[in-house]
Amino acid sequence: MRAVIQRVKKAHVSVSNKKVGKCGVGALILVCAMKNDSLSDSEKLASKITKMRIYQDDQQKMNRSLLDVGGSALVISQFTLAADLKRGNRPGFSEAASPENAKLLYNHFVSYLDQAGISTETGKFGSEMLVDLTNDGPVTICLDTDQF
Repeated sequence: MRAVIQRVKKAHVSVSNKKVGKCGVGALILVCAMKNDSLSDSEKLASKITKMRIYQDDQQKMNRSLLDVGGSALVISQFTLAADLKRGNRPGFSEAASPENAKLLYNHFVSYLDQAGISTETGKFGSEMLVDLTNDGPVTICLDTDQF
């Protein structure tokens, strides 16, 4: 699975001009399931994100995790993270998981965050969404479970 994690002061997501999810201080997480991903990949990614030390301690060092700061998460499905531009300028998405499998892995990922104690809200899977956020830092981390 792939994810882009942005440290935020706040974020919200709208579908058809209606807010459907939000978070305060914490993380905006864009997540994509790849075609060979499994439930263990979603757990591995969620575990890594809950423990990543990207929040500042009293000495202004990134030494605290999302759990440590009591932060919340806004999770957005983002199949375009599977983009492949090896064959030109138009992205291909053949490495993305099927919509059915992606939804299963996405929901499992969100459940894992919830069970870990992260207050988590989401966008609407597979929908066109507008995401509004206030970056903190900015701090942006890209993760791929194939690389850790």
